[in-house]
Amino acid sequence: MADRDLAKGIASSDVQEGRIVVGMLDGQDVVLVRHKGRVCALAGQCTHLKAPLADGIVADGTLRCPWHHARFDIETGEAVGAPAFAPLERFEVVEDDGQLRVIGSADPVPAPKAADTTDLGCIVIIGAGAAGHACAEMLARHGAGATVTVIGEEGDAPYDRTFCSKQYLAGKAKRDETSLPVLEGVDLRSGMAVSWIDRAAKAVVLTDGDTMSYDRLVLATGAAVVSPDFYGADRGDVFALRTLADADRLIAAAGQAKRAIVIGSSYIGLEVAASLIARGLEVVVISEDELPLEKTAGPEVGAMIRNLHESKGVAFHLNRRIARWDGHVAMLDDGSEVTGDIVVAGIGVRPRVELAEAAGLDLAAKADGGGVKVDARLQTSDPAIYAIGDIANAPDLRLGHSIRVEHWVVAQRMGQWLARHFMGQANGGYQEVPFFWSGHYDLSLRYVGHVASPEDRTIDGDVPTKDFVVSFAEDGREQAILTAGRDELALQKEYEWEQRGRS
Repeated sequence: MADRDLAKGIASSDVQEGRIVVGMLDGQDVVLVRHKGRVCALAGQCTHLKAPLADGIVADGTLRCPWHHARFDIETGEAVGAPAFAPLERFEVVEDDGQLRVIGSADPVPAPKAADTTDLGCIVIIGAGAAGHACAEMLARHGAGATVTVIGEEGDAPYDRTFCSKQYLAGKAKRDETSLPVLEGVDLRSGMAVSWIDRAAKAVVLTDGDTMSYDRLVLATGAAVVSPDFYGADRGDVFALRTLADADRLIAAAGQAKRAIVIGSSYIGLEVAASLIARGLEVVVISEDELPLEKTAGPEVGAMIRNLHESKGVAFHLNRRIARWDGHVAMLDDGSEVTGDIVVAGIGVRPRVELAEAAGLDLAAKADGGGVKVDARLQTSDPAIYAIGDIANAPDLRLGHSIRVEHWVVAQRMGQWLARHFMGQANGGYQEVPFFWSGHYDLSLRYVGHVASPEDRTIDGDVPTKDFVVSFAEDGREQAILTAGRDELALQKEYEWEQRGRS
């Protein structure tokens, strides 16, 4: 019962080991979990986007969020797994004579044990996006911030890039709500870029000519948008969407527009379409694909997604591409015309490997996913240089081969793992299970795992009613799932595959 008053008390027997019990304290949601015999009481909403933790799971001493799979230490409330960074509030629990009561806020847990910085040396991180920020934040959280310098090209302080196509673009979040936690003690160099890497001198050379020495260099350069290729693509009313500044420009243009043309029916393209619908624009999607998301989710989900967007007013021109744009009319490759005021390209990204390539680091072949080759410790062919996030082509122990994944939480968890590895807190190699989410109006999709193709798939549930799980296999073995309306299953499957990777 979510409305039970925990101040009045409940039966101790109601809180079983590893189970989540929900209640209220002074109007606030609180969850109870018995862990190693002791009952722990924590705030009931995830600190990332306020998901109800009562709908999550308990696994390996962590409480896991049902929406975006953030992880919190049950005993301390610390956010130990992205995308959450802020800890959960803790509450005092009194258990006596078969009853337990929550009596108020507990004292804050001391900061995580400070790392021994003796052997860390000088850590330079190139890139302040998901991976670079998460790596620096974890180091700073453990008192090692003074060893870290982060170099970010963008003038903005680190922010949550997922807001650019979702909440911020849709007008549901303010600009300052996109901010990521401040990097305490870290030397953050925003608005700067690296010109090249001098591996022999173990230094990076900035575009202004300054040099910066390193003992460990972390490449977190991320990805760049793929530019559209049609006559008129260089016009000022054609927009890409990658950065917060891109979102600012698009929002300003959308405020003066009535109709938008979105190129691409990938996750980003469709999120942009939904966000512009929320802003009151008419939206047309033009895509070379036969169905939206078909190449990653299969035709059943693709048809459902198309129908969902059409029900909200989006028009589709599939199996088509723009040949010419003059600012008012887009001529398609079949000679048909689509009118609009702005064009937004959502046709994918490419890994930014130019620095790594110029430095002579080993790169992965395009057929193998591209990016920078790293080993299980995220180390490149130069033992002093590491690569994380969108550029890292890393071994996946479950699949038995390396993959490169372009997802926000994957990049954050790579960064966090590498920080723990530097501090001697991570055993073995990196083996997090890939995860991402995508929002479309009232529909949330969760994707766990990785496969190259959705061809080998089975469906349980009903796709048109948005209650389903699609299981994807590679070489005859289930390696990924896509879910809607089955958040607990997605969490359980992620945990199951984590355990498999450790065995």
